[in-house]
Amino acid sequence: GDHIYTYRAVFAYSHHGIFVGNGKVVHFTRSESSEDQNDKQTPGCKSFPDCGFRQRNSNVVISCLDCFLGDGKLYCFEYGVSPSIFIAKMRGGTCTTAASDPADTVIHRAMFLLQNGFGNYDVFQNNCEDFTLYCKTGLLIRDRNGVGRSGQASSVIGAPLAAILSSPLKMLVPNPVAMGTISAGMYCMSRYATDIGVRSDVIKVDVEDLSRNLGW
Repeated sequence: GDHIYTYRAVFAYSHHGIFVGNGKVVHFTRSESSEDQNDKQTPGCKSFPDCGFRQRNSNVVISCLDCFLGDGKLYCFEYGVSPSIFIAKMRGGTCTTAASDPADTVIHRAMFLLQNGFGNYDVFQNNCEDFTLYCKTGLLIRDRNGVGRSGQASSVIGAPLAAILSSPLKMLVPNPVAMGTISAGMYCMSRYATDIGVRSDVIKVDVEDLSRNLGW
């Protein structure tokens, strides 16, 4: 029931999944034709005969832990962190203020979605981190047109936004160090505002009702 992740492409982005026990990970990937090579089964994988299994037209995959990690290291996503700790972490996609549900509930969601899918992959609105956050919390954002639950996606959007919002202040704050501090503060606050633990537009949805809520 742990939410794990590993970095890809020299820390350019992270890939997330749910550890379901016995060395297996359920995770959400891009379409098979365009997915990262690390999301595929390693040729001749002997750890898990069904490594790389997915249902037809589904992007939810079960892999062995070694194939999930590829050449990367294993990291564990943190839940229930305090606002101060969340804001202090400069990189998104590593923690949330939201609390995790019990492990058996998390694994049930992951295995149910392995059989039924999680919709279409979208980098900003429905990615691997969104999948794991849902499995861990059961929380769903009502507005499907906005940024998803992913802290990683929020970071990508939040950094340019912070730069835009802070640009008028450059005339008032000529000191580059002070200006950098202001921009960093705006960036961290924009990430915090989109965290599923503090958003007001999230609802708890049973995994069996997920497709109806998302209109799949």
